[in-house]
Amino acid sequence: MEVINMKADYKRPKKPPFKLIIGVIVAIVLVIVFFNSWYTVTDQQQAVVLTFGKVTNVEGAGIHFKFPYPIQSVIKVPVQMTQKLELGYRDQGNGKYSTVDEESKMITGDFNIVKIDFFIEWKVSDPKKYLFSSMDPKGILRNSSLSAARSVVGSTSIDDVLTSGKIAIENEIKEKLISSLDTYDIGIQVMDVKIQDSEPPTEEVKQAFKNVENAKQSKETAMNEANKYKNSELPKAQAEADRILRNAESAKQTKINEAKGEVAKFLKMYDEYKNFKDITKTRLYLETMEEILPGITVYIEDDSSGVQKIVPLKPFNSEGGE
Repeated sequence: MEVINMKADYKRPKKPPFKLIIGVIVAIVLVIVFFNSWYTVTDQQQAVVLTFGKVTNVEGAGIHFKFPYPIQSVIKVPVQMTQKLELGYRDQGNGKYSTVDEESKMITGDFNIVKIDFFIEWKVSDPKKYLFSSMDPKGILRNSSLSAARSVVGSTSIDDVLTSGKIAIENEIKEKLISSLDTYDIGIQVMDVKIQDSEPPTEEVKQAFKNVENAKQSKETAMNEANKYKNSELPKAQAEADRILRNAESAKQTKINEAKGEVAKFLKMYDEYKNFKDITKTRLYLETMEEILPGITVYIEDDSSGVQKIVPLKPFNSEGGE
């Protein structure tokens, strides 16, 4: 029986050289180090650089070099992006909203309950403080916003909350919120406060306030119509007043001219009187008597000739004539 020596024909596979393995490992490490040593920051961001977990720098937009992790790491913060914090409601997307009653229900200054939905527009002003000055900066912003809103609404009447006082409420909430965030110093800047909706908690109260609002709108409409009528009639009245003034000025000037004429006439008559007193006096007497008694006949007797004269002269064929 023949025995085949299988052991002599078997050849073991060759192991890769040790240097090749080391080279591959080094190449991989270098690639990882290379791609982890560069980072890009956009125009909307700032990058907080951490060296062994401690903030060492804040970089702006551009391409920057860093040591690979775990020596250095980078946290990018969107400092130029305006963000929105919803209070009293949540946007579910597709035009759907859900109400958060514990945030929206508030008590007004006249002890009425009202539901207010509003939002805060804000952005990061200091990325270092935003990341490391507090555990939950958004939570602080939410709680501070609710506190400011409840404080303002709690000192405002329900009429102002539901109708014409919303702009003043928004401004006052913004002022209080800014003051509060300055105290906390968490690197957040408030841009604006907007009330989405404010309404009474029940339909009956809501309808009553709708009626009040309709009455106010009717009042404004009536006032606008009154102003329109005033603006249309006022020019007419001014034109009429100007006409009356012009007529009065004309009448005044006419009277002045008449008076001047009377004065001139009187002065002329006075001059005649000084020169011919008796004749002027007699003429004035006769003119005055004719004016007072226009129907009488005046007889004048001339003592020197004994001839009677009639003034005014009457025709012989008139009634009563001689």
